[in-house]
Amino acid sequence: MITSDEFLIKLGVVMTDKEFIDRYCSHLNNEQLTAVRTIDGPVLLLAVPGSGKTTVLVNRLGYMLYVKGISPANILTLTYTVAATKDMARRFESIFGEESAETIEFRTINGICAKIISHYGRLIGKKSFDLITDEKISGKSLTDIYLKVMDEYPTESDIKNVRTLITYCKNMMLTKDEIKLRGEDEGIKLLDIYEKYNADLKSRSLMDYDDQMIYAYRMLKGSKELLDFYRDKYRYICVDEAQDTSKIQHMIISLLAGESGNLFMVGDEDQSIYGFRAAYPEALLNFEKEHKGAKVLVMDKNYRSNAKIVQCADLFIQKNFNRHKKHMSATREESFDITVVTMESRRAQYKYLLQVAGETGSQTAVLYRDNESILPLVDLLERESVPYRIKSADMAFFTHRVVVDVTNILKFALSPMDPELFMKVYFKFQTYLRKPDAEKMCYIADQKHTGILDAAEEIDINRNVLGNVRSLRTHFRNMAGENPAKALSRIDKYMGYGDYLRDNNIDDNKLFILEMLAKNESTIQGFLDRLEELRLILTEKEENYRAKFILSTIHSSKGLEYDNVILMDVINGVFPSKIIKNFKKATPQEKRDYEEERRIFYVGMTRAKERLTIFKYADEPSIFVGELIPKEKKAATKSKDGTRRKENALTKPTMLLKKKAQNPVTSGENIPNNLVMGERVFQPKYGEGIICDVTWDEDEIPTKFTVEFDDGRERKFMYPFAFTTGMKIID
Repeated sequence: MITSDEFLIKLGVVMTDKEFIDRYCSHLNNEQLTAVRTIDGPVLLLAVPGSGKTTVLVNRLGYMLYVKGISPANILTLTYTVAATKDMARRFESIFGEESAETIEFRTINGICAKIISHYGRLIGKKSFDLITDEKISGKSLTDIYLKVMDEYPTESDIKNVRTLITYCKNMMLTKDEIKLRGEDEGIKLLDIYEKYNADLKSRSLMDYDDQMIYAYRMLKGSKELLDFYRDKYRYICVDEAQDTSKIQHMIISLLAGESGNLFMVGDEDQSIYGFRAAYPEALLNFEKEHKGAKVLVMDKNYRSNAKIVQCADLFIQKNFNRHKKHMSATREESFDITVVTMESRRAQYKYLLQVAGETGSQTAVLYRDNESILPLVDLLERESVPYRIKSADMAFFTHRVVVDVTNILKFALSPMDPELFMKVYFKFQTYLRKPDAEKMCYIADQKHTGILDAAEEIDINRNVLGNVRSLRTHFRNMAGENPAKALSRIDKYMGYGDYLRDNNIDDNKLFILEMLAKNESTIQGFLDRLEELRLILTEKEENYRAKFILSTIHSSKGLEYDNVILMDVINGVFPSKIIKNFKKATPQEKRDYEEERRIFYVGMTRAKERLTIFKYADEPSIFVGELIPKEKKAATKSKDGTRRKENALTKPTMLLKKKAQNPVTSGENIPNNLVMGERVFQPKYGEGIICDVTWDEDEIPTKFTVEFDDGRERKFMYPFAFTTGMKIID
């Protein structure tokens, strides 16, 4: 191990604080300099979007080496991904040179866990389990287990979902009861699958990446010798993107650092958007409790976005409760207004975006919550040969249960004698046809060479069921000659499949995307072929880095910035994915999920440097857009493609602030522009309480709301009347 003296002698560089700051950090502000110089003890650095956190972390490493004389062998820098590790190393090398970069250890948490497991194996003289690096191996195991447990063959999407759930369970260290409950929420026997999957891996001496962390943690907890070795080795631990770190990862880091060790964590709970991967922002909120003598530093200056974007985004994220009290401030001047473009319908956005793509002369990113949102636009861009770049396209849509169901239904309309297709879909139309009867129909149809639904006439079934089957047969016969858009509408509204989705609490947004794709095809077979073409296009498409029109999920855009950003599909049920109708009755998990949705929107807003545009749809409500739009200044315009829309420039981002009236009894200044469930209010007669329910009109303007007061009583009020008679929001 190289000592600090040996390192400095080797490089021939020893600096005073002033020399280092003058040479490397003259461009940093006071907050950034404080973070660079704060080396000892547990430190949490809260860094808002665009505040230069990576610059600070890299310069701080240099400060530790050249000013504090800390041996590089005693420093461990942890990042979230392998790509981030390489980027951090490149950044360090670009400032301090290749020789210095080679001495610093940059690792992912899984990387350090692999090192710990290997070390422990040498200590006890045993070989560790082999790590599964090929997802095909775990995928085969999960497929076999799913088939056995659920009694149906899983789609690729099903396996992806189960894999994500297992990762979540392991990273959050859930109990059996918690895993079982999670499975019930997802409609699968998760605990059974989880236990069988783990047993299968152990029987073959295998571990996945999540096991790797669990095993490393147990080894550190169980071996004082092992823990002492790594605590002595890594006396200084730096963690980037701490808000994306899971519970088990935080437990490993805390164990290595000790209660009051030299732990430097950089993150921002307002940017924690990976809940599905078990990101654990609570660790940042509890940092001072869990680490004695901890310091909390804040870098609140945004260098990325124009001031209007910064102000509006900051006011939006203030609505969350589980966060540190901080504000993001702008360093740039006010520039372009934030614009809300109101389309006549959600369907109209795709032609509008196609027009934008064809005319854009500067970098423009269309951001969305879910990958599927962009598929109708990709279809149009490909048809019109308009250049674009798409980041991290996900193929899960094409193998999602709903998409597979719909394509199977369409295929059966074209092949009414196919028993395999029929057995996959017969129970999804609410005909109440029993499986044995369905199998009999398949057998009779095969014997008589007739349509399977015709065979219902040959078996003894309930008259009502027979009537349902006859109706279904008529639908299929009519559907076979229809265009795909009409066929999809029939499947959703008249054949019972839409009811099946809603009865089973299955998201039906996939149907909307399919309908939009179907509009560009004239035959069912053409539509089925196009779906496969799109899947191949997205699978094989090479990134066109010269294209100025960029498509990306907000998750994939994290850490990036664009000149112009358009946020699309910000509608209730899609983004946010779920609405809390009654804040009082919401579960803690529902509240956590809703706050994460707000954080995702916040991250999307703060990707924009110059212009931010948000779509609103006349036929779809949006609680998030409703918070942003003031009630005045709405002017209808008409786009070049003939789409009627309203453009609403948010010239006053401070509209989200609750203005304090000098005379709250009579002044309209006290009336908030919108209401948010969970906000605290004061009412002269009843005291303080929280807004637990809000009713909005079609323009997302509140009409009435309910307050649960601190004494437990609930009262209903009319908006805005309640605020003209003394009620006010408590800031």
